[in-house]
Amino acid sequence: MSGATTGRAAVLGSPIAHSLSPVLHRAAYAAMGLDGWSYEAVECGEDGLGAFLDGLGPDWAGLSLTMPLKRVALGLVDTVSDLAVRVGGANTIVLRGGRRHGENTDVYGIETALAEAGLKAPASALVLGGGATAASALAALAGLGTREAVLAVRTPERAAGTAGVGERFGLAVRVVTLDRVPAQLPADLVVSTLPGRAADTFAEPVAESGAALFDVVYAPWPTVLAATVQRAGGTVVGGFEMLLHQAVRQVALMTGREDVPVEAMRAAGEAELARRG
Repeated sequence: MSGATTGRAAVLGSPIAHSLSPVLHRAAYAAMGLDGWSYEAVECGEDGLGAFLDGLGPDWAGLSLTMPLKRVALGLVDTVSDLAVRVGGANTIVLRGGRRHGENTDVYGIETALAEAGLKAPASALVLGGGATAASALAALAGLGTREAVLAVRTPERAAGTAGVGERFGLAVRVVTLDRVPAQLPADLVVSTLPGRAADTFAEPVAESGAALFDVVYAPWPTVLAATVQRAGGTVVGGFEMLLHQAVRQVALMTGREDVPVEAMRAAGEAELARRG
């Protein structure tokens, strides 16, 4: 599929209607002159992924996966990267030569977004939430040189797997309940993987601590947490930057090309968010 002039790709998940991925990938194809490529959004739950994969023809180049498909995908591919295995989820399936290869580009997306903002080696981190994105965040932090992190979750017993991901990457991870967040500050970096307004209650403590913030939410933006930290003069990285850079890596994997137009994708994504806004 490398250098192919035609190819099909899609993002799968549930719910999927508001995914920004089609805008980002189509912008890349347009800028790269890949007029024969297409990218769509497909509603698909865990029970439907296997059948969907079995029905794909040779014109398919790859799939982007969002919740709740990242974990189940590991058992439906022929090969899988070591990173995806260690993180416990694949957000990308590359289809080539009749075989399915699972990858994780979320870690790359987080690492790149943080590094661009100058957050290249936070010594300590406080991660809010214990799901798949938190697992990728711990892996990314380890890659940037962080050595210890606190994982704040609603139910510590359910976060053992996520904490284990951090430990596999060399992080010393301590798990606490979310009500203990103020007591874990200051930290060099706070990572919020909580949905919607679930992190609002932590806005003032995080802002007052002087911590930098990575908030995975990208719409609506800014969140109360992000706006409060910004007003206090702190560094803030939003979820759009992560989404952008993980998509950049997906385009490279699926097309077999490395000349992926980051700025064209960024402009298209920002314009779409503004339109929706």
